Amino acid sequence: MTAPTQQPPSHTGSQQIGADRHTLTDRSFHLIGIGGAGMSVVAQLLAARGARVSGSDAHGSPAFDHLADLGITTYLGHDAANVPAGSTVVVSTAIKETNPELAEARRRDQEVIHRSQALALAAQGLDFVAVAGAHGKTTTSGMLAEALTDTGADPSFAIGGVVRALGSGAHLGSGPALVAEADESDRSFLNYSPGIEIVTNVEPDHLDSYGSAGAFEAAFVDFAHRLVPGGLLIACAADPGSLRLAQSAADEGLRVVTYSFGGPDTLPGGKPVGEGHVHLDIQERGASSTRALLTLTGATDRDPTDDTGSRTVELVLTVPGDHVALDAAGAWAAGIELGVEPAEMARALGSFGGTGRRFEDRGQADGVRVIDDYAHHPTEIEALLRTAREVAQERGGRVLVLFQPHLFSRTRAFADRFGQALALADVVVVADVYPAREAQADFPDISGDTVARRVPGDKASFVADRRDAAHAAAALARPGDLLLTVGAGDVTELAAIVLADLTAREGAAPGSPEDRGEPA
Repeated sequence: MTAPTQQPPSHTGSQQIGADRHTLTDRSFHLIGIGGAGMSVVAQLLAARGARVSGSDAHGSPAFDHLADLGITTYLGHDAANVPAGSTVVVSTAIKETNPELAEARRRDQEVIHRSQALALAAQGLDFVAVAGAHGKTTTSGMLAEALTDTGADPSFAIGGVVRALGSGAHLGSGPALVAEADESDRSFLNYSPGIEIVTNVEPDHLDSYGSAGAFEAAFVDFAHRLVPGGLLIACAADPGSLRLAQSAADEGLRVVTYSFGGPDTLPGGKPVGEGHVHLDIQERGASSTRALLTLTGATDRDPTDDTGSRTVELVLTVPGDHVALDAAGAWAAGIELGVEPAEMARALGSFGGTGRRFEDRGQADGVRVIDDYAHHPTEIEALLRTAREVAQERGGRVLVLFQPHLFSRTRAFADRFGQALALADVVVVADVYPAREAQADFPDISGDTVARRVPGDKASFVADRRDAAHAAAALARPGDLLLTVGAGDVTELAAIVLADLTAREGAAPGSPEDRGEPA
């Protein structure tokens, strides 16, 4: 065991973040994996509430070092002796029961809670915004956090990806708002009691966990019921599942605002489902921008924007894609609910520069632009490739995709839909499945070829080894093309290999295996 790092008390423990910040002064928490982006902001929030906080991590990181600088007790390495007696132990889904600190907490019969439960405790008294949905939640929560920051609100946030302009996915702010990405995959979003919920879609996913589409949708109904009294559900009406959620919530008397590409007349009954509707009207699409109008319409004769005199505002985003603009509409509605003037919120959203692994530009070589994206659901891939086609058209090139399916169960469930979505590309190379928590032995008939064979038009090939697949994709690219590495696994590492191959082709020396982005 490495000795703990302790610093004198810092400003973190006394930072004012809410009227009832002292509600946890009698509590002690020990966070396993404290250096992770999500855990680190939870640690800071708990400390800001007056709790005694410690934690451990197997690896050092800037976030880990920052916690020590703030006076939080940190341990490098996991050891049973690290766990303070009587503390509540905080874990994520990634922590195994074999972890010595978790095993010791179980042996002592100490309280063990999920990271989401700890975040919920720390969020008490804050304007808590939870963003959920099978896809789009990272972009939406990142947009909202960046826009609120731009307005000077200094929100706290815990997001599953790096917000490029902010340099992090986690931050302890001095303002009253907390923006969190709410994970439905392990049902941990049901641990929250937010004041505002944004639901980007309720399209069934994680069926290995939920078992059926009905069970998946039922979890979102439960999520809506987690709103604090008087809280607001902001639901995307462009998604049928989310629209059904909005309708059921409104029928039960919950406050609801919807958003979509159509006006209120396109909704059931030709009027807002709840107390208002945001109409996103795309005016102009570009390879690096989107211009739209946002209109908030009330359910009654009272215009919900009468107090500001602003009914319709212009939105100019510096990132492409209709789906990104739709996410912005949801974030805009949340900003208004938090008290930001509509035009100011739209202006602030325009500063959004994207989140890590969401249409992330990884570089260009030999005239080929390489983009990395986290998309791993058919709907996400379809939206991604529609945007990619617009960008490629302006470049006068083709769209090439290097796709790595994520999970055998998802590949089996959505194979046909993956094939349909990937058909939007001109050339597709499919690597083998990234198994994550699953084992090939349990899915003997499923591989990357399961997807490749379902892409119509003889445009897809299956190359099992991911590095070989990267070399194959690079060899197929030509100047003007847009090449995307796509998936939720380690496919993100392949952009470096593709770029190295393209650079070598362009005339540079091939260099060593390390230079090519490969292990020696």
